[in-house]
Amino acid sequence: MTRLPLAIQHYMTHALVVVGREETIAEATRRMRLHEVRHLPVTEHGKVVGLISQRDIYLIQSLCSAEPHETLVEEAMVHDVYLVEAEDDLRKVALHMAEHRMGSAVVAHNGKLLGIFTTTDALRALAAVLEEVESAETA
Repeated sequence: MTRLPLAIQHYMTHALVVVGREETIAEATRRMRLHEVRHLPVTEHGKVVGLISQRDIYLIQSLCSAEPHETLVEEAMVHDVYLVEAEDDLRKVALHMAEHRMGSAVVAHNGKLLGIFTTTDALRALAAVLEEVESAETA
């Protein structure tokens, strides 16, 4: 039986869409729709400084009469991002995300963004593991 690699780098999304903290919620929403994503790392000078999700945008819009074209990403983003290294174990990351009800983990090294691991990526990893188990059982 072959063993699947368990480092998060094998399952993360590499093609990233980012947003700056000084950009507007309207721009973040536009990028999410354009690229069909729900999480955007917030970067400044190539370093991760936060994360904004579709849920964060909905929350800030529901809490106040925030104007999407005037409200900055910084006002809605999460500052305390779950950062992981590319070599971190898939099981550890997925378990942490589940226990803390997180939709994503930002993969970075020394603050430099490498990728993002979302619940969608976790489901793809689960499917790969189940396929391997099924192949082993039929072999």
